Amino acid sequence: MQTAALIAPRDRLKAWLLDCAYPLWWTQGYDHVHGGFHEKLALDGTPVEAQRRARVQPRQIFAFAVAGELGWDGPWKEAMQAGLEWYQAHYFRPDGLIRTLVATDGATLDDRVALYDQAFGLFALATAYEVLGKPVSLMQRADALLVGLKAMLPHPIAGFEEANPRVLPLLSNPHMHLFEASLAWTEAGGGPQWRALADEIANLALTKFIDPVSGGLREYFDGDWNATAGLDGRIIEPGHQFEWAWLLLRWSALAQRPDAATAARRMILIAEGHGVDPARGVAMNQLLDDMSIHDAQARLWPQTERIKAHLLGGSAEGVAAGVEGLLKYFDVPTPGLWRDRLNADGSWVEEPSPASSFYHIVCALLYLDRAANER
Repeated sequence: MQTAALIAPRDRLKAWLLDCAYPLWWTQGYDHVHGGFHEKLALDGTPVEAQRRARVQPRQIFAFAVAGELGWDGPWKEAMQAGLEWYQAHYFRPDGLIRTLVATDGATLDDRVALYDQAFGLFALATAYEVLGKPVSLMQRADALLVGLKAMLPHPIAGFEEANPRVLPLLSNPHMHLFEASLAWTEAGGGPQWRALADEIANLALTKFIDPVSGGLREYFDGDWNATAGLDGRIIEPGHQFEWAWLLLRWSALAQRPDAATAARRMILIAEGHGVDPARGVAMNQLLDDMSIHDAQARLWPQTERIKAHLLGGSAEGVAAGVEGLLKYFDVPTPGLWRDRLNADGSWVEEPSPASSFYHIVCALLYLDRAANER
């Protein structure tokens, strides 16, 4: 893929991010009274008071951790460190695992352990570890978290349970983000346990998550990693096809596994060929395994995953189409915010901008920027 073809779409996103989004999400998106990141901003740019989920804080830590690399000249390190300190102070339990929910002042509201939250904690720690010069304390915290996770939520076949006691159905999605975290730690120079975890999850995806008939990656499973009976077991999400494909292409290069690359490219074809609405130019929420549309609404995040998948899949046209789709969501009264849900009829759901989307946007632009800068 010619890197020159990536420069124009990269520049359009980067101008919005550096000039509008980063300044707004630091001045308004961070709670400068209590600490921590806000969950949402109203479309006028004011914070929306809400309880704070564990999954949002590490996403914002990642977003600001890479702001310097992307060229933001604002206080990105201050933002990242403030968020990281508040996150570590209020979400980590005495056993080293991450609780689910706290109040705006950091008081514990839900002390349970969810697999999804641990995955994002590990991912943020890996990013902060690299940016801060590889402090041993962050590696030790991540290593301890993984040990605790293996002790509390081991699955007898492979991968992890959702919770303890067991909660069904089991989900592929948290494993996708654990896969992302394990690759991040592997690339950051973590111990061999991270590569082993990446290998385990990749093989779980190739043997259990991906439907050998349709080639699509499924979402919901029984306790033995069989697709659940009924409609849920047939659901295929275009956004996750793109996201898993991006991760499997990265892993296939690392592990020298061409079968993973083949599976990933098939998922890209499914998502692009059946999951993108040509009228709106966006990736939709859900298909069924016969490739019929199950949910034609289109959230923001699948658009970012479309960009990432086509970057590694080698399609500059796909990247440009993904950027065009994503830019539709930025047409809001306050520059730097976004809409999250586009209805099938082309109307928007009127609601605040969720902070959780920022990770998706920044991650897509980060890899687009790196690809555009290659010579």
